[in-house]
Amino acid sequence: MAEPKMPDELMRLWRLPTGPRLGRPAELDVDRVVGTAVALADRDGLSGATLPKIAAALHVTPMSLYRYIGSKDELIVLMADLGFGPATEPTGPDGDWRTRLRRWALAQRAIFQRRPWLAAVPVAGPPRGPNAIGWMDAGLRCLRATDLDWAAKVGVITVVSGHVRRAFVVASELEAGSRAAGLEQIQVERDYGRDLVELVDPVRFPDAAGLFAADIWERPPEDPDADFTFGLELVLDGVAAAIDRTRTQN
Repeated sequence: MAEPKMPDELMRLWRLPTGPRLGRPAELDVDRVVGTAVALADRDGLSGATLPKIAAALHVTPMSLYRYIGSKDELIVLMADLGFGPATEPTGPDGDWRTRLRRWALAQRAIFQRRPWLAAVPVAGPPRGPNAIGWMDAGLRCLRATDLDWAAKVGVITVVSGHVRRAFVVASELEAGSRAAGLEQIQVERDYGRDLVELVDPVRFPDAAGLFAADIWERPPEDPDADFTFGLELVLDGVAAAIDRTRTQN
């Protein structure tokens, strides 16, 4: 009985040949098509990497691109894997999972900051491409010295990377809203606090009223990354608790 054939889209993702090549070498290949798409996304955002625009940049017809990518959805997967690039090697003292995992998270955040369009790529399943697997491998390596089992390690890196992505999306949306209003983010927050303190009834919403009456809305944050850092450290505290719990059970 013949073994099942690996899907063509997975072979293209790993740059494996999908069949015999006859005749002259092709003028294009997967790397050139996907590299052009990433360059367009870097310049114009994900919506700027349409098949007609990619084809125009390569001086071919849009239909001819389907020889190298199976579909627009497959192209997005290929772009995301290339866009993230090879994983950064997690560094830190031996056994210091927290420092290494924090640096792993910060390295991912730096990629989103450099290529914001990656945050708009839908999450269509677990990692499949070589670069995505490389980031998974690096995250798992951060946790190598812990007693967590494989399922827990996968859960940890999924939650950490999810925080990085979501925090970047929220910050970008808030920044876009501030720009649309023609205001700095600190002014938006001040206006929010001043407006709500007048509306929130302390009898109906006692704790929320206490929040809006506090002076946090008037004080600009000392660290613009404070929200991201707080969330990341909160997640890492949870990981530490899970590691301690596993150690005591063993």
